[in-house]
Amino acid sequence: MVTDPIADYLTRIRNAQMANHRIVEIPASNLKKRITEILYDKGYILKYKFEDDSKQGVIKIALKYDPSTKLPVIQSLERVSRPGLRTYAKPEDFKRVKNGLGVAIISTSKGVMTDKEAKAQNVGGEVLCNIY
Repeated sequence: MVTDPIADYLTRIRNAQMANHRIVEIPASNLKKRITEILYDKGYILKYKFEDDSKQGVIKIALKYDPSTKLPVIQSLERVSRPGLRTYAKPEDFKRVKNGLGVAIISTSKGVMTDKEAKAQNVGGEVLCNIY
């Protein structure tokens, strides 16, 4: 049993990139599906597919690499809030990720969204992870 499914999600992507895999399979949940959609919208992954199996389902993610250098597009995936120490922030307290080049994923009362979207809607919440 996994105690922190979001950290497991990020670690699976990180490990697949270090091994230069093209596709990674991750057990699905609604929160992980939303994070995957955000990664796709921001251009960090090529494509994704949600597959239902007899249990909880699987998310298949096609990872994106730079064509010339063959390095992964995602340079860093870092968990901010964790089960032992939750991290919450108001819209005015959101920290910029990599001087505005990265994205923070926030779980708000209006759903999971990026820090820029949460600031535009003026809602705070739990800072799940930083990506750049």
